[in-house]
Amino acid sequence: MLDIKTIREETVKVRAGIKAKNEVDNLNEILELDETRRKIIQQVEKLKSERNSASAQVAKLKQSGESADDIISKMNNVKISIQEFDGELRVIDKKLEELLLTVPNIPHESVPIGNSPEENKIVFESKINLESKFTLKPHWEIAEKLNLIDFERGSKVTGAGFPFYLSKLAMLQRALINFFLDSANLKGYQEILPPIVVNEASARGTGQIPDKEDLMYTVERDELYLIPTAEVPVSNFYRDEIIDEKKLPIKFSAYTPCFRREAGSYGKDVRGLNRLHQFDKVELVKFTLPEKSYEELETLRSDAEDLLNKLRLKYRVLLMCTGDMGFTQTKKYDLEVWSQGQQKWLEVSSCSNFENFQSRRMNIRFRNSITQKMEFVHTLNGSALALPRVMAAVIEQYQTEDGKIKIPDVIQKYLPFNIIG
Repeated sequence: MLDIKTIREETVKVRAGIKAKNEVDNLNEILELDETRRKIIQQVEKLKSERNSASAQVAKLKQSGESADDIISKMNNVKISIQEFDGELRVIDKKLEELLLTVPNIPHESVPIGNSPEENKIVFESKINLESKFTLKPHWEIAEKLNLIDFERGSKVTGAGFPFYLSKLAMLQRALINFFLDSANLKGYQEILPPIVVNEASARGTGQIPDKEDLMYTVERDELYLIPTAEVPVSNFYRDEIIDEKKLPIKFSAYTPCFRREAGSYGKDVRGLNRLHQFDKVELVKFTLPEKSYEELETLRSDAEDLLNKLRLKYRVLLMCTGDMGFTQTKKYDLEVWSQGQQKWLEVSSCSNFENFQSRRMNIRFRNSITQKMEFVHTLNGSALALPRVMAAVIEQYQTEDGKIKIPDVIQKYLPFNIIG
């Protein structure tokens, strides 16, 4: 959420940010409500000042034995007026909060302006040579031949997009998760295991509400949401708390299953493991000082890239343009692996800075040791990594000519085998 002061004082900049993200501009209504609110507050303060002066007068009159009935009667009317204004303020405050939740975060100045994925900027691409002497197959063909994934029974038990991982592939999945978590631990991330359902306040805090309700599974009876990413519970860990400045940056890693409805997804892009409704992911979350957040974004991106380098997967890094970045981010990098069997790029991580957009919603602050003022921390997160497409890339890149799957060197210590097939 943006501060109303920012919207009031930097209207042109905020309006440009809304346009760049192709979002609805509600600033006129917000500014009108803000103006009305401030005028009412001025009137209330004036009436309270009158009431305080009158109270002093009443005390003096009573001490001297004179009647204060006229003043008391007038103050009763003032009391009624204050109550009526307070009622108006409650209505305005509620409406203003609802509207402020619809204003997107402002893109950082380094983010390219654009409206489509084609306008994202490629900032890095690894030079791994993936030439093969035989035609590589897509992962779903290899998995079917080796009986490693059961989509049909998953569909029977739950629905499309909820596959069973079988035998050695299930073990490989667990090995990758352990590798991701161990790597994060070595880089100073504290591992936590969060809840996989959250309440509405948590979903609102990270910006899933009111922007992404259609993508979340809900538990209506209990008013809970299945998490689309560990970002949601982990970022809310310090909600309504004040963090000791000396502890910043705080870095968490978390493994969870994730649940996304992916409304409207169809066609060839959803084949195999490309797009699932339930998937595993290791998430990295940071709480940082405002002046350090963009430096921390680069190290977050580097931490995610390091995993792809160690897996020897060909990948690239995209700096997302304003129109393809998302509602809550100020700056976002996407990491994509090259799917050798499908001949296409697959997103496996997004690394984002939200500045104080989320922390303002969640009321996560620290006291600045220099100014002694309370400030909102900056929050960041990134996938390190999302498992399905990493698994798809590993299966395709490490397939052998006779249809088996070699285990990447860095993962072999986690498994009692080094080949599947």
